[in-house]
Amino acid sequence: MLFVCSMNSVRSPIAAALARQAFPGRIIARSVGVNGGKADQFVHEVMEEIGIDMSVHTPHILDELVANRFDLVITLSDDAPEAVARKGLEAGAVEQWQVADPSLVEGSRELILQAYRDLRDSLRKRVRTRLEPLVSGALPAKVDPTFAVRKGDQN
Repeated sequence: MLFVCSMNSVRSPIAAALARQAFPGRIIARSVGVNGGKADQFVHEVMEEIGIDMSVHTPHILDELVANRFDLVITLSDDAPEAVARKGLEAGAVEQWQVADPSLVEGSRELILQAYRDLRDSLRKRVRTRLEPLVSGALPAKVDPTFAVRKGDQN
């Protein structure tokens, strides 16, 4: 499966790491960005809190992908769905998840860290809920309408 966000610095690497943690050895989860970004120190901190080492994460872009076939592609930023469509990936399903970008939060260090924790915790729940049926073989990778956001449905 593939998670895609704007710069592969925050949302998609967190989601992919959470998927790998939730289903060790049962899922291959990758992450890329539409554009290149830099590793984010806040990501390292909040993921370390739950036992995930992100120190080796290096952001990658969609154009660097060698594989072009994924059972499920989940986009996590507004620019990702169009970029995925342009890339022409073969996917069993493509879903767009509306999630906040904590890197845009301003304020104290603790306020920023809390925004990253909130993203981590919401993605952790959503990833487990969405992927459990796929990993258990209960459902194919088709779009689950409770998770997909169709064009025009976004607020």
